[in-house]
Amino acid sequence: MAALLSMPSSSSTDLSASPTIPKSFTGLCKPFHSRVPTSIPVHSRRRRPTFFVRATVVKWRCPKQTVPYNPDSGFSCPKKSLPPDADAGFGFPKKTRPPNTDAGIGCPKETIPPNPDTSFQKMVLYLESIGLDSFSVIENHPKLIAASLDDIKSTVEYIMSLDFTAIEFRRIVGMCPEVLTTHVSDIIPVFTFLLREAHVKGSDIKRVIHRRPRLLVCSVNNQLRPTLYFLQSIGIEEVSRHTDLLSCSVQEKLIPRIDYFENIGFSRRDATTMFRRFPPLFCYSIKNNLEPKYNYFVVEMGRDLKELKEFPQYFSFSLENRIKPRHKLCVEMGVCFPLPVLLKMTEMSFRDRLDVCVNSSTPLKSSPLWCNNASDIQV
Repeated sequence: MAALLSMPSSSSTDLSASPTIPKSFTGLCKPFHSRVPTSIPVHSRRRRPTFFVRATVVKWRCPKQTVPYNPDSGFSCPKKSLPPDADAGFGFPKKTRPPNTDAGIGCPKETIPPNPDTSFQKMVLYLESIGLDSFSVIENHPKLIAASLDDIKSTVEYIMSLDFTAIEFRRIVGMCPEVLTTHVSDIIPVFTFLLREAHVKGSDIKRVIHRRPRLLVCSVNNQLRPTLYFLQSIGIEEVSRHTDLLSCSVQEKLIPRIDYFENIGFSRRDATTMFRRFPPLFCYSIKNNLEPKYNYFVVEMGRDLKELKEFPQYFSFSLENRIKPRHKLCVEMGVCFPLPVLLKMTEMSFRDRLDVCVNSSTPLKSSPLWCNNASDIQV
């Protein structure tokens, strides 16, 4: 301070010259001047002169950057070159009243940024705190934006109280983000239905939800109970082993698949029998699974529909990785296996069985090598 506030020996009130600003700072900063008193006059016999020193204050600002108004910064008025006769301290010309003096600084009114402490940001922070990717969840379920944070917390706490780990809960939300916006009062009836009507064991309830989280967002009266009655009506008694089907719509998913098999040549009774033997058949897409595999079975393999009735699990195997390669290999070797032998065996067992058939005579029906039923296969 002694170097900056050097006191001249004379009583003159001349101001010293402003320090030179380096050329490299040109355009990056906006200087302004302030006349700061360096001493206070003392009333005595001889009045001591008052000295002033001109100081150049450099404020670092990018020329094209707009700095928001901050009332705590002290000097944040518009960037203007102040006249030399400006008042000391605040940097306003004499006899000039600032537009707004309520803030204490007297700078013009500027738009203050909104309060960041909003309910949406609180929700985002909460989702991140429990290990969820908030933006991914909101993208998959936009209604989450309007949800109440208290309701979300209640749902999360209730599900976690059922002994789900953090990793398992994140998997549930990843598969069905609608769980976060489902009220606890709507989730409790689902567990009651699974335990009392679907006869799911209490020890299996966690496995059931982990396998099919969408059950938590289904209505018991409009979805779960009608599907249960339909599955029981076609002869599926142990619904507790196929609880993932309870979230499927009877009109939109279950009945159309039975109609498809009826349209390709099966009777209604035979089609129902196929689904009773293999309930997961309801989950397969008609366009992407059932139709291409059926066409290959009839056109390329040239087999009878009776084999599909006896072994509907045919549709559960990969067409490109299991059905086609093994069928082509059997055609090359001149061998024809029943569907269970062709598909259910492991690759090594299939190769061994194929070698036995190729290097020996065709087995008779009375031979142990002859197999016609799926129950005779040892996988």
